[in-house]
Amino acid sequence: MEYLLEHSTRYQYAANVTLSHNEARLLPRNLPWQTCKNTQLNIFPTPLRQHERRDFFGNRVVYFAIEELHSSLEVTVTSQVTTYAPPQFQYGTGPTWEEAKALLAPGSHKHALAADVATLEARIFTLDSPFAKRHSQLADFARNSFSSDRLLIDALQEFNQRIFQEFTYQPHFTTLATPVLEVLENRKGVCQDFAHLAIAALRSLGLAARYVSGYLETQPPTGQEKLKGADASHAWLSVFIPGYGWMNLDPTNGILPNQRYITLGWGRDYADITPLKGVMNGGGHHHLEVAVDVLPQNP
Repeated sequence: MEYLLEHSTRYQYAANVTLSHNEARLLPRNLPWQTCKNTQLNIFPTPLRQHERRDFFGNRVVYFAIEELHSSLEVTVTSQVTTYAPPQFQYGTGPTWEEAKALLAPGSHKHALAADVATLEARIFTLDSPFAKRHSQLADFARNSFSSDRLLIDALQEFNQRIFQEFTYQPHFTTLATPVLEVLENRKGVCQDFAHLAIAALRSLGLAARYVSGYLETQPPTGQEKLKGADASHAWLSVFIPGYGWMNLDPTNGILPNQRYITLGWGRDYADITPLKGVMNGGGHHHLEVAVDVLPQNP
């Protein structure tokens, strides 16, 4: 699939800002199943300083500083993205979830199968992070899908379906600060909540799971045109399967992500892949507007 991606963020401030330092994680990654070209990042007002780097997780990060009076900030990224079939994971293959847990556990380097670099690097995703902390209640919730000696791939697909079937997608019911235990109790939230819940539950079992941020091509209601700016960012998760790699899951939709998904980046949770953050002098209250377009370019 070929897409034209446009993501625009605009802050309108109640008072002038005299100085701001910012980091933008808005540039999509090039991956074996995704290529990006003609990517452009436009910032207004024009920054005095700007440079790009890679963070710990390999995401593209643009730092920029604005040192002139401004009452608004607009950051827009456009990119031509081509997606391909992602890695496939088949039922009835791979290690059991207990075997995966053992390979990811501290000290498992003594086990011959745990010597590969990918497994060692995945261990950071078994640990707590600000929005996805381990808890016995989360382990109990996940364990219904992880019976003894069950293959990890099979268990993950059922677990993904359970969240989709048992939880209700309800915007504005939660905020970024809503703990995953409250999401578990109320069975309501949005894609970010469901990703954090799944990640924390899987980590509570000793597995490695990471948060993925990106976009999903959406379809307008039948007979209606797609409104400009009506798309939105999306969140899902990846789980590490020793010897196989990272398996993507989208519990919001109950499916495995396909070519309609555009990957922006990943981290331990949302805090590692926040699209735009920074510090500033002045500004007072602000109004935020975000517009996203994922436009298919295939004939």
